[in-house]
Amino acid sequence: MKSEVIFDGDNHKWIILGRDPEKSEQVIDTNEYIIVSDGQACLLDPGGIEIFPQVLTEITRHISTDNIACIISSHQDPDISSSLAMWTDLCPNVKVYCSWIWTGFIAHFGMGTKLSLIGVPDEGMEVPIGNSRSNVYLVPAHYCHSSGNFSVYDPKSEILFSGDIGAALIPPDYPMYVDDFDRHIKLMEKFHLRWMPSTTALKNWVRRIRLINPKMICPQHGAIFRGENVNKFLDWLDRLDVGKWDMGAEVTDLNKTVWMKWKKR
Repeated sequence: MKSEVIFDGDNHKWIILGRDPEKSEQVIDTNEYIIVSDGQACLLDPGGIEIFPQVLTEITRHISTDNIACIISSHQDPDISSSLAMWTDLCPNVKVYCSWIWTGFIAHFGMGTKLSLIGVPDEGMEVPIGNSRSNVYLVPAHYCHSSGNFSVYDPKSEILFSGDIGAALIPPDYPMYVDDFDRHIKLMEKFHLRWMPSTTALKNWVRRIRLINPKMICPQHGAIFRGENVNKFLDWLDRLDVGKWDMGAEVTDLNKTVWMKWKKR
């Protein structure tokens, strides 16, 4: 697993972890992010059980696990939340934030550990990074793609963590930053058309993010948008029409075949 510092200034930094060449082919590649401020750390979407050892090893290259003060899960998916019990066993004083509607579901990842989860209200909230001078803001991103979903904005670095919004299915040797936006569209379009259920929700999110005006947008899968690619991405997303996935005639014919076989029994 690779790690790279993507922001460093005023005793405040962002680190991305990802591009793990040793992971199973069946495990989707994810990006984990750490915000370190005045020696305290916030872990964003800590990852699944399968990659916990790799994430832990890479994190300890940058900071002691004793200094992980909070964890934020943008939503309930196992690729980002199923390792929470391991993290809370390792860091018993850590505060874990997730949407209030998912606390009872994420608790199923406990594996014998009682997960003390802080339910985030729908309107979002401000989260301190331990006892540091920095706070981050949980920005509503509901139905993009989860019904209880949040992005994370850090005003000190002007970086937005977008979760699955902006996700792309990329090869292992893909760069950390989007360098050719038109080429990148082909890697994220199918994901968004299938996994984003609401055009209205996407437009609402884009409107909120334009008001924030981040310098970087960091998704949980794929590559980081920065510079002019931030607005290119927001413009593309604002034009995207989702929630109309058509499985096609082949699936319709298959359903008819299955139905007729069942009917003859």
